Amino acid sequence: MTVRAPRRILTAAATALLAAAGLTACADDTGGASEPGKVDVVAAFYPLQFLAERIGGDTVEVSNLTKPGAEPHDLELNPRQVGQVVDADVVVYLSGFQPAVDEAVEQNGGDRAFDVAGVTPLLDAAAGGHDHDHEGEGEGEGEAGHAEEGGGKDPHVWLDPTRLATIGDKLAERLGKADPDHAADYTARAGALRTELTKLDTEYADGLRTCQRREIVTSHTAFGYLTERYRLEQIGISGLTPESEPSPKRLAEVAEEAREHKAGTIFFETLVSPKVAETIAREVGAKTAVLDPLEGPPADGDYLSAMRTNLQTLRTALDCS
Repeated sequence: MTVRAPRRILTAAATALLAAAGLTACADDTGGASEPGKVDVVAAFYPLQFLAERIGGDTVEVSNLTKPGAEPHDLELNPRQVGQVVDADVVVYLSGFQPAVDEAVEQNGGDRAFDVAGVTPLLDAAAGGHDHDHEGEGEGEGEAGHAEEGGGKDPHVWLDPTRLATIGDKLAERLGKADPDHAADYTARAGALRTELTKLDTEYADGLRTCQRREIVTSHTAFGYLTERYRLEQIGISGLTPESEPSPKRLAEVAEEAREHKAGTIFFETLVSPKVAETIAREVGAKTAVLDPLEGPPADGDYLSAMRTNLQTLRTALDCS
């Protein structure tokens, strides 16, 4: 990831431009300004947009700061996006995940900010991973880089449907405070979503209960919550941030572990290059497949359908019965 200082400079400059020009929030490429009478919600990235839209229903207008196809870890904010944060009724974000958003919220969010990182305890960066000791330079570099920005915590909490349901319940409360007239509606929609997420959780638990293997080799360690919840083990090629480059030593370690566990599939993601995963796959005679960390919107469907696609991909790769 880029160094935080330039992000602070960019955010401060954007805020100054807004103040000097007297701009108000306006639409970006992912959504328009809120309609009269609707609650203006700004979501930092896709899973939070999904929650806000499902729970808010037709009484909210949701915009996403991270454009489709963009890697959310590296988000930079332009003046227009800072204007959205300034004028939003509710800003939904996850502190420690996107430093530029953290900076904008700190300067402009006030009591309108809703930090989902405070709803449910986050796992340590190493949790949900593989049991073997990996002291190699590649993994150390990747995780150390994220630890400096995120306090050594794994932000990918949305990949555990039960935790996402808890966040949804709290978001309903927050929307109810911003819009008391519709508080009961937000609570009801959050309850309906919790029912859907509970069903998804049951599908995962049943679908992954009996598998020939329980280790997944992933391009970066985004799946700690999922592997902890469903008793899998994650072997990450790089650290928590997908752009951290694994060293040759780390690549050799992963290849060795993939052979040890007879991994037939090496997983890569939708928003990053598959080249490293393909290199490991060639080395061990495996194939590659997409396992979506849902950091951005899926090409088809929504969070629920994409998670079900992930489940089928895992069942095939792990030879589950």
